[in-house]
Amino acid sequence: MTPTAHTRIRVRVLAALAGAALTTLVAAPPLAAEEVTLAYNGLTLNAEHRVPPDSDSAGPTVLITHGTLAHNRMEIIAALQDTLAERGINSLAINLSLGVDNRHGSYDCAQPHHHKHTDAMAEIGAWVDWLKEQGVSAITLAGHSRGGNQTAWYAAEHDDPAIKGVVLIAPALWDAEAFAAHYEQATGTSLADVLGEAHSQEPDAMLTLDRFLYCADAEVAAGTVLDYYADDARRNTPSLLPDIDEPTVVVVGTADDVVPGLLGAMEGLAGDTVTVKVVPGATHYFRDLYVEDLADAVTEVMGTDVMDR
Repeated sequence: MTPTAHTRIRVRVLAALAGAALTTLVAAPPLAAEEVTLAYNGLTLNAEHRVPPDSDSAGPTVLITHGTLAHNRMEIIAALQDTLAERGINSLAINLSLGVDNRHGSYDCAQPHHHKHTDAMAEIGAWVDWLKEQGVSAITLAGHSRGGNQTAWYAAEHDDPAIKGVVLIAPALWDAEAFAAHYEQATGTSLADVLGEAHSQEPDAMLTLDRFLYCADAEVAAGTVLDYYADDARRNTPSLLPDIDEPTVVVVGTADDVVPGLLGAMEGLAGDTVTVKVVPGATHYFRDLYVEDLADAVTEVMGTDVMDR
């Protein structure tokens, strides 16, 4: 560890200790947080809306999307919202429905899978519209892992003046050949056979797969299988970056073993609108003090008016 890193950690620890000591003397004001809901295509969507004390609810807001089969109160998302609130920044952490009404917590693998990877972009759009209806005119999109890919995909295909920046946290990669080899090694089944069966069925027909995403012995709609597993270059996040006009930061942890090839995949893509932020030692989930690096990336995208608060 470099002297700079030692200094940075020591400063953070001292600041945390000082803050803890202060709270014994003065009770901190509560952070305004509420679950908000939205009617969407016959479902209720929900999200955690955080507005710090003395902040304008219509002020600049970060819209955060979680990763595969996860939810908006998982550790990395909750910690990022807390850290942004400490910096006086509004945030909205959404739960993707995954086809479930008013979904909370991780997806229940016992449920049949009817959801699609591409459903997320429309739901992100619905929440962007909701924020604009609340008077928010400056939105930063942030997404983690698969949610990072879905966030990038949405940004690449929507030219909305309310979107001011994009933060992609360990966003997903896609390599069809490598995925097919991994799938067969993990399940003993040829992915080509699975895709062939899915193609031969109606989209709503149910297939039984030994494994689907993180779920074993899963009941999966044929259309869902094709949406997640058929080759589509847009699931490879770096391929989307040239089509995003807004300032974009891609955050890479050097100890990420979930998306280990991300830094190499970003080679040559940094430029006028794209910045690569490398966080030494951070895993895929940026636990503990590493969440400060995520908040730094957000404030860098949002601009000096936020950073100077």
